[in-house]
Amino acid sequence: MKKIITENRNENTKDIDLVSSLEIVQKINREDEIITKAINSELLNIAKAVDIISEQFLKGGRLFYFGAGTSGRLGVLDASECPPTFGVEPDMVQGIIAGGDRALRFAIEGAEDNFELGLKDAEILNEKDVCVLISASGNPDYLLGAAKSARKKGCKIISLTSNPEGKILNEANIKICIKVGAEVIAGSSRMKSGTAQKMVLNMLSTGSMIKIGKTYENLMIDVKATNEKLKKRALQIVMDLSEKDEKLALETLKKCNWSVKIAVYTLIKNVSIQEAQQAINKNNGVLRKALNNAK
Repeated sequence: MKKIITENRNENTKDIDLVSSLEIVQKINREDEIITKAINSELLNIAKAVDIISEQFLKGGRLFYFGAGTSGRLGVLDASECPPTFGVEPDMVQGIIAGGDRALRFAIEGAEDNFELGLKDAEILNEKDVCVLISASGNPDYLLGAAKSARKKGCKIISLTSNPEGKILNEANIKICIKVGAEVIAGSSRMKSGTAQKMVLNMLSTGSMIKIGKTYENLMIDVKATNEKLKKRALQIVMDLSEKDEKLALETLKKCNWSVKIAVYTLIKNVSIQEAQQAINKNNGVLRKALNNAK
C-alpha cells in the first residue's frame, strides 16, 4: 500500500517522546518555520485565486469552503470572521464541513469518505460561486463529490492541499499545494498542514475583500461595530481618516448608524449623511472611489 505523503514519519522528531518540554516545543517551532517558505512558492497561484474570488464577488457570487475534520473547521472559522471584519452578509462566505455543524466539535465517522454527502452539500452552489476544496491529503471522497457538483453547476474550483498527488488537484481551476513535509507527529495534519491552510485562507478572504473595496488603506472601513471593542475601532478609524476630534467623529458615527464609510465621507467632504450615502452607493460601496470621484 502506497503511503500518502501526509502520513510520512518525520526524521527530525523520532525522539520527541524522550526529550524535555523545551526541546519538544523547539522541535515543533523548527518545523513550523518550514511553512512560510512552502507558502512562498505558491504565492502566484494564491494570487490567481484571489483574482478569481474577487471577480466572482463583483458578479454577485459567493465563496464556499469545503473540508472535512481540521480543514473543514478552518474553513468555517475563516468564513465566520468575514461578516464582522468586512461588513458582508453571512452568506457571502460560507464554510461547509463534512458531517455538518456537529463535526465542528466531534469527529463524525465516515463523513470524509462519503461521496454522496459532498455531492449533496455542494448543490447549494451556482455558476457565479467559487468552491474551495481544502484537505491536507487531498483525497477525501466527500470533496470529490463536492467537486462533481461544483463542475455541474459551472462554478470556479480552487484546491488547497499539502499533497502534490492529492486527487482534488485534478478537479481545480487553480491548484494550491503547500508542501510542508512530514508532520511533527506522523499524520497529525492539524499541525503544519493546518497552519498552512489557515494562512492561505487568510490570504484568500482578505485579499479578495481588499480587491472589492472592503478596506481603505489598511483599515477595515466596513467593520460592524457590534461590541465596545469594535465601536472603539470604528471611532478611531473615522478620527484617523477624517482628522476630526473624538467628539465630532462620535456624533457623526451615531447619526449614520455606525457606518464608518458614511461618517468618513461626511466629515472629509463636509456634506450631509444623505449625500455621503448617495456618493458611496454610486461608487459600489468603495470609499476610495467615492472620494476620488467627488466634485
